[in-house]
Amino acid sequence: MTDPAEPLAHLAERIEDLTRVVARQATTIDRLADEAKARDRRDRAGVDLPLVLELFAIHTDTTACASTAESPRERAAFEAIVARIERLIVGRGATLVNPQPGDAFDSLTMEAADVADTDDPALDRTVASVVQTGLTISGRSIRPAGVIVRKHH
Repeated sequence: MTDPAEPLAHLAERIEDLTRVVARQATTIDRLADEAKARDRRDRAGVDLPLVLELFAIHTDTTACASTAESPRERAAFEAIVARIERLIVGRGATLVNPQPGDAFDSLTMEAADVADTDDPALDRTVASVVQTGLTISGRSIRPAGVIVRKHH
């Protein structure tokens, strides 16, 4: 004859085993969640700011060299370097701000280097030309684009 307490002892032992399994799973889930949060923080920070700023400075200098090149061959070489640097900057998580003439002036990503008068009210507060490309990282303007802004008079 079996002891009636035996099934209860076996059940209690199984409950203990399940409790340990659930506790281990909870610990694993917490660890994975913490790792995911840390990875997310790294991804959001993601940008190696000193490197991106140095690349941006080189981009600015190389763009200036391209615009003052003495021959089409030199200009093409500098433009190829500029394109490669742009890919590096974007690949590092930054965004170049290069507004086009006619774009609305955006004080968050642009700064007025100069003002150009216009007789057309539809062109008021639009970009006439770009003086210097800007830089944003994670939606924050690091260096606003320098632009000449049209102003209706």
